[in-house]
Amino acid sequence: MTKQVLILGGQGRIGRQVATDLAAHTDTKITITGRSQHVKQLPEMGSPFHYLELDLDDQERLSTAIQALRSDDSSRNVVVHCAGPFHHRDGRVLEACIAAGVNYVDVSDHPSYTRTAIAYREAAAAAGITAIVNTGIFPGISNSMVRQSIEQLDAADTVHLSYVVAGSGGAGVTVMRTTFLGLQRPFQAWLNGQWQAVKPYSDREVVDFPPPYGRVGVYWFDVPEAFTIPSAFPVKTVITKFGTIPDFYNVLTWSVARWWHPRLLQTRAVIEFLSYVSHFMTDVTDRFSGIGVAIRVEVAGQKNYKPAKSYATLVHDNTAIAAGYGTGSVVQLLLSGELKKPGVWAIEDALPTDLFEQTMQSRGIKIEQALR
Repeated sequence: MTKQVLILGGQGRIGRQVATDLAAHTDTKITITGRSQHVKQLPEMGSPFHYLELDLDDQERLSTAIQALRSDDSSRNVVVHCAGPFHHRDGRVLEACIAAGVNYVDVSDHPSYTRTAIAYREAAAAAGITAIVNTGIFPGISNSMVRQSIEQLDAADTVHLSYVVAGSGGAGVTVMRTTFLGLQRPFQAWLNGQWQAVKPYSDREVVDFPPPYGRVGVYWFDVPEAFTIPSAFPVKTVITKFGTIPDFYNVLTWSVARWWHPRLLQTRAVIEFLSYVSHFMTDVTDRFSGIGVAIRVEVAGQKNYKPAKSYATLVHDNTAIAAGYGTGSVVQLLLSGELKKPGVWAIEDALPTDLFEQTMQSRGIKIEQALR
C-alpha cells in the first residue's frame, strides 16, 4: 500500500522544500495544504503532489484530513507540520494525529510549542505513534550534530551551539516573525548545572565559522535546544547563540532587544511591521550576502580521562533547502520503518547518529568533525 504524507503549510518556503526532498528520496503520496483555494507554490517537480485547501483553525476539516491517512497500514504514514510561526500554535494537530494513529513530525522552532508538544508524550506512546519535533536545520540537524559530538567523548560537560544565517536564509516572512517573537522576554538557560535568566540578543561573542563566513558575531537566542539538550544529555551548560550577516542586521536586532519597550514586542502589529520591513531589506541584501547557513558545535568534556573538545561544523548555501533536508530525512526514516520510537521526542532524543549520518550523506551534506 502506498505510504502517505500530509504537509500542513506546504505552500510556504520550508514546507515546499520538505515536499521536494520527500519527492527525491521516497516513493510516497504527498498532499500539500494551504489556506487558499488557489495553488500558489508547489515544488517545481513532476512528482505526485496533491493539493488540499485547509485552514488549521477549522478543527473538523483538520481532523478529517488526518483521519484520511488512517488505514490498516497507517503506522508509517506521517503528518508534517510546517505551518508556523509556532509561537502561536497549540497541540490540535498532534492531538488529531494521536487520535488517528498517524506519525507526526514538525519544523517547530519556538520553546513554548516544544513544551506543549512534549506534554503529549504519554498519550502518543499509548497510541503507538512516533512524534518528533524540531526537525529542520536549527533546531534539527544542529541537535543531531550535538548528539554526534557528545558521542565522540567519554563524558560531556558543556555544549556551545552557534548559528549564522545569511540574509533571509531563503525562508519567508514567517522566519522573520520567529526572530522578533524571540526577543519578547528573558529566557532560561542551563548554565553550570542550574537554570538562569538570560536576555535575548545579549552577550555578543565572535565565533569562527567555516568559509565563506569566517568570524561572525553571535548573541544569546531563545531556542528549544536550550532546554531539550540538557534534558537529553547529562551536561552542565548549554549555550545557544545566533547571528546574521550582513552584520548591521545584528546591530538592528540588538537595538530592538535592548531599547524597545517589552510591551511593543508583545504587540502583533509591531511584530508584523518589523517582520515585513526586515524581509523587504533582505530581499535586497540577499543578492550580495547569499542565503546560506553555518552551524558550529563545540562540546567540552573528557576523553580517556583527559580534558577534550569535540567539534562539528556544517555549511550550506541555502538555509531553507537545508531545513527541508533535516525534516525530509526524518520523514523518510519513519516511512521506511527504520525509525520508530512511540511518544513525543525532540530530534536529538529520537534519531540515532548512524541513521542521521546515513541520511545526511545521501543528501550531500558534509559535516566536518574534529576531536582535540
